[in-house]
Amino acid sequence: MKRVIGIGNALTDMLVNLKSDSVLSRFKLAKGSMSLVDTTLQTEISKSVAGLPYSLSLGGSAGNTIRAMAKLGCDVGFIGKVGQDTTGDFFVQALENLGVEPVIFRGTERSGKCVSLISPDGERTMVTHLGAALELTAEEIEASIFDHYDCLYVEGYLVQNHDLILKAAKTAKECGLKVAVDLASFNIVAENLEFLRGLVRDYVDIVFANEDEAKTFTCEAEPLNALQVISEMCELAVVKIGIKGAMIKQGDEVVHVGIMAAAKRVDTTGAGDFYAAGFLSGLCDGLSLRQCGTIGAITAGKVIEVVGTTFGEEAWEDISRLVNKVKNEKYLF
Repeated sequence: MKRVIGIGNALTDMLVNLKSDSVLSRFKLAKGSMSLVDTTLQTEISKSVAGLPYSLSLGGSAGNTIRAMAKLGCDVGFIGKVGQDTTGDFFVQALENLGVEPVIFRGTERSGKCVSLISPDGERTMVTHLGAALELTAEEIEASIFDHYDCLYVEGYLVQNHDLILKAAKTAKECGLKVAVDLASFNIVAENLEFLRGLVRDYVDIVFANEDEAKTFTCEAEPLNALQVISEMCELAVVKIGIKGAMIKQGDEVVHVGIMAAAKRVDTTGAGDFYAAGFLSGLCDGLSLRQCGTIGAITAGKVIEVVGTTFGEEAWEDISRLVNKVKNEKYLF
């Protein structure tokens, strides 16, 4: 596996640092969840946190993963849809600046936005208005998009559009690609459980899930049992278990990989996205499961040290240094 193309909701992120979780209670938002809302409710929530520190960045779950993979030196592309506005122009230009091949369609709605509410403990709750991102259709997914790629990475949030995610996975498989999916959020899994199980059984090779998502997906409370169930449905299963690291299973091989112990938890936004980026970059280099898991832990460990999913070149240089050690098997968790 050498080249990876992602498909997901093309979004701009607005990250807001909360002083307390009162706004979550006020709008009945489950902490750590992702909720799809209309533009009216999103605007109301945005107004309720006006005056708090915030930042804007290129976002979307799969977008974060592909962007991080590009920084790790991988050949990547991204499929999405934006509006015919300056935000859409920014999104495309940002991809090109990173060396990501943009397969970007233009919709009639305004470009999508995600408001990420960062709790004092670093947990993030996302309120998303998809806008033009929601207009990406199954009919726009053609086999030619997957030319020269080896793997399709699908964000779980895209599962709201069953026809689209099914067409993308099926077409990619017909073109000889591996298909990887991140389950994204426990509430999304619960709302689309049977569809997701069928998708994984029929088309998916690699599954990423955190503990809550794995429990919801498999109805198994113990992460190791959940890992086993998922591994029986696909080629490679990864269950992330928070501060305990992650468990990985491929065939008869089971690996437990720790976390980046020195990481300071500031904001969990993008942790799963960056873990997938590090893990997949390791697969692109033909590394072992432990090496892939360690790189995933390194990238996830770095992104939780900052608010949002963007950090400076110095941090990326530090990541590159650690990754090179992993490749030489001198730094493994």
